[in-house]
Amino acid sequence: MSAAEQNGNYWLRKRTVATSTPATKTVSNSPRKNKVTKQSVKSKRTMLSHVPLATEDEYVVSVPDDESSSDSEESDCEKALNPDRETSTISVPCLPDQTEESPEKEEEGDEIKPEGEQKPEQIVEAANADPEADVVGTNLTQTAARQAERFVRKVKEAAWRWRVTHHNLLPDWLKDNDFLHFGHRPQIPSFRSCFGSIFRIHTETGNIWTHLLGFIAFVILMVYFLVVSIKSQETWQKIVVYMAFFTGAISCMFFSWVFHTVYCHSSQTSLIFSKLDYSGISLLIVGSFIPWLYFGFYCHDTLRYFYISLIVLLGFICMVVALRDKFSQTKFRGLRAGLFLGLGLSAIIPAMHFLAISGVVEAFQHAAFGWILVMAGLYIMGAIVYAVRIPERFFPGKCDIWFHSHQFFHVLVVAAAFCHYHGLNLMVAYREHIGQCAADILDDEISQPSLTTVA
Repeated sequence: MSAAEQNGNYWLRKRTVATSTPATKTVSNSPRKNKVTKQSVKSKRTMLSHVPLATEDEYVVSVPDDESSSDSEESDCEKALNPDRETSTISVPCLPDQTEESPEKEEEGDEIKPEGEQKPEQIVEAANADPEADVVGTNLTQTAARQAERFVRKVKEAAWRWRVTHHNLLPDWLKDNDFLHFGHRPQIPSFRSCFGSIFRIHTETGNIWTHLLGFIAFVILMVYFLVVSIKSQETWQKIVVYMAFFTGAISCMFFSWVFHTVYCHSSQTSLIFSKLDYSGISLLIVGSFIPWLYFGFYCHDTLRYFYISLIVLLGFICMVVALRDKFSQTKFRGLRAGLFLGLGLSAIIPAMHFLAISGVVEAFQHAAFGWILVMAGLYIMGAIVYAVRIPERFFPGKCDIWFHSHQFFHVLVVAAAFCHYHGLNLMVAYREHIGQCAADILDDEISQPSLTTVA
């Protein structure tokens, strides 16, 4: 047979097989069941590749002997092409390109459905029970409920089991220092968890404890001073002047450690306590200078009350500015430091006046003027460190937990308050040692003869 005849027979055979009537799947009447095996599935796909070329008079597809020898491994197409076998009423088309299915799925007969999808029987039952029920609406309601439950769970986890995070992952109202990279607290919507964070390590741990310990120390000093003053029957003027200092120091440190503890609660909480923190700084500056002005100008009533009134007025203006919402923004960090620095430097005027009246020697030897300068230097240094952000500016990411600028600022503030308290005690001791002012002594000498004459 020539090649042309073979080619024509091939296409004739292929046309005959393609246009033939769909075969039926035979089911044997015997109790034995034909199991689907990998070999039978493979035979379906490779059957036509084993078909030999037929002559013009033959259009029967032959099957290799090794596959047709066993009835248990006989394919569906082989049974369909055998007219002598008995067939049942179940008919299955015999397609050459039928997709391969795993035997496990055919044996189990289960259909894999997406997770969360309702079965057809459930949808039909829901429709029969309530014809007007909206299945899509029910699914949306269930999804919304799951999302709400997930949100509540995340809030609880954030409140009770929070972890430190990176600066870039914080909300905008929590971003303050770009040079501190890691170790920040996330938003914690629970005051109990915020106060519990005092005993955990993060970027605010040092800020909290520096002023918390300072607050406790000055409360103890205040109680001790009141007890001693009451026992020794000190004048009410001295008690009031000392209490002005204690009130400023305690208020500043209390508002500071509370702010650094709870400012991660929410943006509104952060705004409120930041205003209290700035107000505490103003109270500390004013309270620090009132005792010194009172005892420094002790023999000059006019100058004493004038400078006290001036420093109180400047502190009040500074506090009003600090209570504005716009002032609490991060971009006004330098302006805040400059405002408090200017309030502290305003004491230069009464200090120079005091030196002119009493003299440099007396001021440093008896009026504790050196401790006043040390206090002013510590306050100024703390404000500069706070504004410039030293040392984390030069070592970004290296001072995230300890030794960053805000911690140094807090330590310098506490040290300055202690220096001022020590200098104030020296000044009061000297004033009590010299006794009355010269004008008072002269008045007593002038009034004493008249009293004798009258007697």
